[in-house]
Amino acid sequence: MKREFQCPVEATISVIGGKYKAVIIYHLISKVLRFSELQRLVYHATPKMLTQQLRELERDGVIHRMVYPVVPPKVEYSLTPKGETMIPIIKSMYKWGIDMM
Repeated sequence: MKREFQCPVEATISVIGGKYKAVIIYHLISKVLRFSELQRLVYHATPKMLTQQLRELERDGVIHRMVYPVVPPKVEYSLTPKGETMIPIIKSMYKWGIDMM
């Protein structure tokens, strides 16, 4: 389902505007992470909130969720090609944040 937006910035915010989404994307740049690793990195997020943000990013085609059929369950997250197009945006946000600290 393609959503309609009045402004390109609105389209971008609809994908990365969640409280932890940009941080999740940042941590997935150049690496694959398991849920527990993301939970340690995004420690302010409750497991429920982290799961919700991950599901929304997956729904929007930004991240890929790989589930391995093992016990205990093993789930890994990585950026999709669409998600990789957001790397310059996230790196700009990182640089801006460094400059403001």
